[in-house]
Amino acid sequence: MTLNSSTSDNRFFEPIHAPDETPVSKLAFLGDAVYELIVREQLVEGAQVSFDKLNDLKQELVKASAQAEAVLKIMPLLTEKEEQIYRHGRNAKHKNAPKNASLGEYSKATGFEALLGYLWLSGQKSRIMELVAAIREK
Repeated sequence: MTLNSSTSDNRFFEPIHAPDETPVSKLAFLGDAVYELIVREQLVEGAQVSFDKLNDLKQELVKASAQAEAVLKIMPLLTEKEEQIYRHGRNAKHKNAPKNASLGEYSKATGFEALLGYLWLSGQKSRIMELVAAIREK
């Protein structure tokens, strides 16, 4: 595996191949980390709670059921391509769901994570932040 340092503001490393060539499972793997990092940063910047409480808040925001709810908020905002990536991730075969989520919630969360992974690999950090802002709106 080659990790080349990047000069891009949107990526840590130069892409090895196009995001469209990346398997959906890898997009979801990356998207999970992208979303968790965003949530962690937002909590550090905005939550006026003890350090011990930060992890509990993070868990509530990144769990599969919360991501499934997030999808409902952003679906009307997605482009055709983004919807396609989301559906591809959602429809991927899942062997089992986590303890605290239904298979439906887990599938939606996987689609959400795949979308974020795709946007990250595409260098679309501002688009990710637009979607996250929409999720955070009441």
